[in-house]
Formats: sequence, structure tokens, C-alpha cells
Amino acid sequence: MKALISPFLHLLWRVRIEGRAHVPADGPVILAANHQSFCDSFFLPVAVRRRVTYVAKAEYFDSWRTAWFFRAAGQIPMNRSGGDASRRALDTARTVLRAGGVLAIYPEGTRAPDSRLHRGKTGVARLALGCDVPVIPVGLVGTRAVQPPGRLWMRPFRTVTVRFGPPLAYEYGGTTVTTGRCTPVPAPAGTIGRPDADQDELRALTDALMARIGALSGQEYVDTYAGRTREDAGGGAVPVTVPKPSRHTGHVP
Repeated sequence: MKALISPFLHLLWRVRIEGRAHVPADGPVILAANHQSFCDSFFLPVAVRRRVTYVAKAEYFDSWRTAWFFRAAGQIPMNRSGGDASRRALDTARTVLRAGGVLAIYPEGTRAPDSRLHRGKTGVARLALGCDVPVIPVGLVGTRAVQPPGRLWMRPFRTVTVRFGPPLAYEYGGTTVTTGRCTPVPAPAGTIGRPDADQDELRALTDALMARIGALSGQEYVDTYAGRTREDAGGGAVPVTVPKPSRHTGHVP
């Protein structure tokens, strides 16, 4: 599918790829990106030489018009209502990572209702710590102009930039932690990763991740979830300044 789609995308759009060297050539990794448009799911996999598996919302599998595509691409349906259905989807995602695959997730959980970056959900952090794999932040720029929300067709001859950052590092308990490389608390014998991470650490990792994505995408950050309506997101939102990463380590304090 990538062999068929890639030439088409590069012919009709100018695709700029920056920092692709941060994506490991093999081994498990999570790509965590901002989500501005449906076409994000086309441009991100094209920018990576490896096969990318997405966690897609379950609604895409309800209609035959879209279900065939997502099944053919090997995507994982995520029921966002929570409970057992969400846990099964995360279990499938863990299987992909433990097999050494590339998993792509939008931490916002859905397309943003506006051009800003919204509060991230902690599922990415739970997967990263539970499987002890690196998280690569990704900033997608220009996709909203290519396919605005509600528009069926993609506008040609526009520029899309895909920026990859270094593996995420964050502060927790006075320790600098780099996902997939070290953990402040050793995993119990015979287990993989950190399945027992507490909510404070999950939130710390998620907030650091959103700051890195914002630095790569250049978006304003608001501390509200993207699932709310445009009016809700604009009314009670609290703007947050996105810190710039260190030039040497890519670390955001």
C-alpha cells in the first residue's frame, strides 16, 4: 500500500521530512504525533521507511466505506469509550511493540477542533512504560490546509512537513528518564517494562510529550482535551507556553 500511495503523495504535494534519523531502523518504537487532519495518517507512514501500524478509532470500522481500508492496512480499532474494549485495543498494541513493530498514535485522541495542540491522553505513556519502548515525538505541519475538517478531498500542490524529534526525555521524581532506555524504578523480574507506573508519572510523561510535539509543530498549546466542542475548547482553555527543547539533548524540562 505504501508503494502505491507514496509516489502519488510526492507527485501532488511537496513532502518535507526532517529528523527521520531519530526513528530507529529496527526494534519497537512509538511515533506520537499531533492530529490536525484525516490525511495525517497518509503523510506520516510515507515519511517512515518501516511499516507503521496505527491505533484508529473504532468508528472507522463500522462502515464498509472505510473499514476495508483500515483492515487492509492492518490498523487496530480503538474503542474510546474506555473499559474492556479499550484495554483489548491496548493489548493488541502491546503485541505489535513486543514483536518489534512501529506503532503510531495521536495522543490527543482525535482530530483537534481547531489549529491548536490539545491536552494529551495517557495511553501513549502507559504503552511506552509498560513495554519499555522509546517514544518519538512527531510534528505534522500543513496537513490541515491540505484537508480541512469536513472536507472529503485533499487540496493538491501544498507543502506538508513531517518533523521527527529525539526520543522523549522527561523529569519524574528528580530523575531524568528517557523512554525505552532507562527507568527510575526497576521492572520486577520476569516482566517487561513498567506496568505499575502511577498516574502522576503517566501525566508527567504525557505533558512532556505534548510540549515536544508543540515545539516541533509550532502550535499553540491549550490544556483542554480535543474531544470537546470548538466552543468549549476556546472558552475555558488555558494557554500554555511550550518550552523549547535543548539544542544538544532535545530534552524539555
